[in-house]
Amino acid sequence: MADLSLSTGLPETSPDVWKHEHVLDVDDFSRDEIDLVHEVADAMGEILTREVKKVPTLRGKTVVTMFYEASTRTRASFELAAKNLSADTVNLDASKSSVTKGESFIDSLRTIQALGADVIIIRHSHSGAPYLASRSVHAHIVNAGDGWHAHPSQSLLDTYTIRKHLGTLEDKKIAIVGDILHSRVAHSNLWGMSKLGAQIVLCGPQTLLPLDTEGFISRSGLSGVTVEPVIEKALKDADIVMALRLQLERQQAGLLPTIREYVQRYAITAERLRLAKPNALLLHPGPVNEGIELSPEVAYGAQSVIQEQVTNGVAIRMALLYLVCGRKHN
Repeated sequence: MADLSLSTGLPETSPDVWKHEHVLDVDDFSRDEIDLVHEVADAMGEILTREVKKVPTLRGKTVVTMFYEASTRTRASFELAAKNLSADTVNLDASKSSVTKGESFIDSLRTIQALGADVIIIRHSHSGAPYLASRSVHAHIVNAGDGWHAHPSQSLLDTYTIRKHLGTLEDKKIAIVGDILHSRVAHSNLWGMSKLGAQIVLCGPQTLLPLDTEGFISRSGLSGVTVEPVIEKALKDADIVMALRLQLERQQAGLLPTIREYVQRYAITAERLRLAKPNALLLHPGPVNEGIELSPEVAYGAQSVIQEQVTNGVAIRMALLYLVCGRKHN
């Protein structure tokens, strides 16, 4: 395990494993890099158990959050992570920034860089925005969710949470249920979980699955991923069940007949959860629409690790900030 001392706050890690200046998605992470993030998160988690939950790892560094979409969990998690590492933090709300006066995304980034930002954490409604940012400024860019495309820190905290309970994802069956098409969480988890050896089953209405899911899986080289539209089959003997948040506008867009029909066919209830293995883990990226994706009894039941996901998110995001900005480089 990486060792984080209170005096330095710097874990001893191999400089040959981590190759990233930015965190854009996990599709270009090696398995060793995912392992390293989880290893460093273990050390960060130990810090979070201390009475003083702070180390000087990023003292003198400035971390800026730029959120163009509403967020509670991710934004607060990144802010706490940066503060726990002693970084100076600046939080920008796009609705109250010069964007409302017509300033472009790139101009905003360049202004923030000129003010001394070392790391810029971006959530944006447009897929690819963090990639554009990484080519436009010298600061380290961390993707906190872009459109329907990716949410790398969520994938890393999901796999971390599973490993803490089961030790490994190797050959574990993971059923991901819900709106696969529009879920950046699902897209990043396809990469992260498959690289760790999981067998992933995607389940949801045909209108909420990519049109050519099997073709995408084949072209991308993802292994161990299948599609099963019947939820009872998808959940059968699963080790992990992940429900995805259903955006209510999907019904307004004509992709669902009614929310009631979705609940009848795809909600994770206690009865359906019993089709999975005994003590199967239940995950959800949040926020949960109770009574839609999950019945309240399973959302708060013994198999739910949803609150653990939130807690683990701080340690994972501390690890990512450390790896992109705080390590000693040889």
